Amino acid sequence: MIDGTLIRTQRRTGKADRRNYSGKHRNHGLHFLALTDERGRLIWISAARPGRTHDITAARHDHVVAYLRAAGLAALADLGFRGLDNDVLDPVIVTGFMASRTHKLTPGQKNANQVLATGRAPVEHGFAHLKNWQVLTKLRTDPARATHLLRALLVLTNLEVNR
Repeated sequence: MIDGTLIRTQRRTGKADRRNYSGKHRNHGLHFLALTDERGRLIWISAARPGRTHDITAARHDHVVAYLRAAGLAALADLGFRGLDNDVLDPVIVTGFMASRTHKLTPGQKNANQVLATGRAPVEHGFAHLKNWQVLTKLRTDPARATHLLRALLVLTNLEVNR
């Protein structure tokens, strides 16, 4: 499963920090992508990006589809990843159906979205375990250091969960 999250940071002064502002969350932070297994254990975390980065942009920059295809794997994703994988015959990223004003969802599509949301619940639990670390509440550092910190916390979280 793949998803993105915002790790909230304290605002730094100056215009350079404006790109770390996430309009969706109305807070400053750094954006991360993560891959989890079916039980919610974090497997991989991307490099830190500004908070305004969208999930699909980060996935394209990290070439997630190519790596998953090369490994022979697939991932469940939310609607933020729609359009990332346009291969209809052999999709690597599986997303739900989206309704519009002119196109309402059928009962079968609604049921498929519900099953997909149920299957994606463990990825949220994986992020919750990662965000429990107290050191992340006062994060005020550059993205390169935040990437190293989160990858170290990923290892510690996996050690803690496997006990």
